[in-house]
Amino acid sequence: MCGIFGIVTEKEQPLGTILAEAAQRLTYRGYDSVGAATISGNKVDLRKDVGRVKDVAVKYNFAEMSGSRGITQLRWATFGEPSQVNAQPHIDSDGDIVGAHNGNVVNNVELRQLFLNEGLTVRSMNDGESCVHAVERYVNRGQGFIDAIRGAYHDLAGDYAFVIGQVNDDKLYAIKKGSGLVVGLGEGFTCVSSDLPSILPLTRKIVRLNDGEIVTLWHDRVELRSVASGEIIAREPEFVTETMEAVQKGGYAHFMLKEVHEQAQVAREVLHMLDGSPDVAGVVEKMKSARNLYFIGCGTSYHACLLGAVYFAQVAGRPVIPVLAPQFGPQYAPTVNAQDVGLFVSQSGETKDVLNALALAEARGMTCFGLANVIGSTLTKAAACSLPLCCGYEISVPATKTFTNQVVSFLYLAYRLAGRDTAELDEIPALMEQTLEMTFAQAEKVAAEINPWNDLYCLGYGATYPIALEGALKLKEITYAHCEGMLSTEFKHGPLSAVTKDYPILFAAGPNDIPLIVSGLNEVTCRGARAIAIGQDDSRLRANASEVIVIPDSTPEIAPLLAVLPLQLISYHMSVLRGYDPDFPRNLSKTLTVD
Repeated sequence: MCGIFGIVTEKEQPLGTILAEAAQRLTYRGYDSVGAATISGNKVDLRKDVGRVKDVAVKYNFAEMSGSRGITQLRWATFGEPSQVNAQPHIDSDGDIVGAHNGNVVNNVELRQLFLNEGLTVRSMNDGESCVHAVERYVNRGQGFIDAIRGAYHDLAGDYAFVIGQVNDDKLYAIKKGSGLVVGLGEGFTCVSSDLPSILPLTRKIVRLNDGEIVTLWHDRVELRSVASGEIIAREPEFVTETMEAVQKGGYAHFMLKEVHEQAQVAREVLHMLDGSPDVAGVVEKMKSARNLYFIGCGTSYHACLLGAVYFAQVAGRPVIPVLAPQFGPQYAPTVNAQDVGLFVSQSGETKDVLNALALAEARGMTCFGLANVIGSTLTKAAACSLPLCCGYEISVPATKTFTNQVVSFLYLAYRLAGRDTAELDEIPALMEQTLEMTFAQAEKVAAEINPWNDLYCLGYGATYPIALEGALKLKEITYAHCEGMLSTEFKHGPLSAVTKDYPILFAAGPNDIPLIVSGLNEVTCRGARAIAIGQDDSRLRANASEVIVIPDSTPEIAPLLAVLPLQLISYHMSVLRGYDPDFPRNLSKTLTVD
């Protein structure tokens, strides 16, 4: 998730400070690099580099930049590592068109080759540059700028939005396809941005764009058109009344809740990325021929590894060894060699325990792949190949959307390994949205009912066992209650003695595991426990559980992914009820760089 902002003014004026301030207000969307461009007559002034907004703005003296139109971008890397050349905005071959994007163009590799074959000047690995060249190639054929953008829209696959302009013009243009885009209308200027925080200090009069729409911005008006028909769209402006803090959180009370609700969209984006990635085939082929296959991670990432191992066994018939990263050294490193493959998983790409395991594996000749959210991190640079999670910046310390995208990535790889049609996974984002809608109110109610307890369990079996571990971790992280996650069939081997009247026990139930879950439910309810089952609507669960949180019907592979969502919500609501800030729990850090 990147952030873009563009502005058109009535006359030429200093714009650098406006652009830097707009970029600063979008830093919650990304921070790998920043750039700004102003257009004055027939010249583009472009300045960009890796680093934080304030540092880059001072280093390149953004304050002296002037013009009648300006564009800035905050980048969160997915295509191309963080570097000056990959930073945005980008210019076209001749330097008379400039633009920046937010999102992922998943056919970026193929487009770059196409542009090179057509003689265009491609300077970076970044998909934002592909947006500029996609428009340039139609302009070079004599098409008007609006029609050139319409043509580019159909060439660029994925979810994105971009803003673009050309010299000797008085307008900017922007287009929306899956990523956020809002227009601002002020006195003597108009602007466009990925999100409201960069607009509200300038104006509270806005127009929201829908997917498949182009907006042309003059200094005193805007015009919306349909990409499909080219026809003008009439839409009345609206006025925003929310505070800046509320807007930054998307109207949600906390970043965690915002990120919980972003999971469907980022799942959609990672599926598109994997479909278009040229790296997936090579990773799958290496996995297919591996003697032993290891999934290595810590915390939440380890739980995703556990579920990934279940997927590989159930979907592809391929055994995988999931390993907690610190245990990889003493237990497995002495036995691995060049015939083995490891997939090292880390949200930040900087987790010290994971990097230690990676170093041990590489020293033994093992093929090492990465799965991380931060492109350009140590893990992505050290691994032979890394797949991005495409989650954007996850601000809240407890992982939500990075976990679900790790799970989606593992399931996708299992499908590819098995030769199954990955189009079957396209229903995941809609099912996630449906799950959140179905379970939100009930999760809040359950959280209130179990809130008095400081000790509880979360149980699962098969593919829901890793989900039980993750649900328990979320409760520990942000409610400070002790919640132990474990295999449901193990509960009778000791922990059953903890059960007293109304003792809360959460069960994550997969559709193929109902009989075993029912057995576990009865073991605890006959002793007075309050058993809350999370699963698809099933008469057996309703007959044996104290309460059932129903999730949508899906497949045995997708159901565990959906089951984690109400567990995240229960944790969130319980944290808030206790007066804690779920975004920043005590004693915890987003990135752990110590042993």
